[in-house]
Amino acid sequence: MALTWRKSSRSGGGSGNGNGGDCVEVAFGPKGPLLRDSKNGDDGRVLHTSPTAFDALLDTLKRDV
Repeated sequence: MALTWRKSSRSGGGSGNGNGGDCVEVAFGPKGPLLRDSKNGDDGRVLHTSPTAFDALLDTLKRDV
C-alpha cells in the first residue's frame, strides 16, 4: 500500500535543502497515523502512533502556537 505523505503548507515548500522545507510529514496507514522527518524521506525512520495520541499531539500544538 502506497502512503500519501503530507506536510504543512506553512513549511516553506522547500525540498529539504535548508530553505525552510524541513518539517514533519504525516501519512495515515491502515493501523493509524505515521510521522517522519521530511528531510529523510523514504530512507528515514517512521514513528507509528495511535489516533488518540495523534489527536492529543495536534491539540497541544494548536494550543501552544
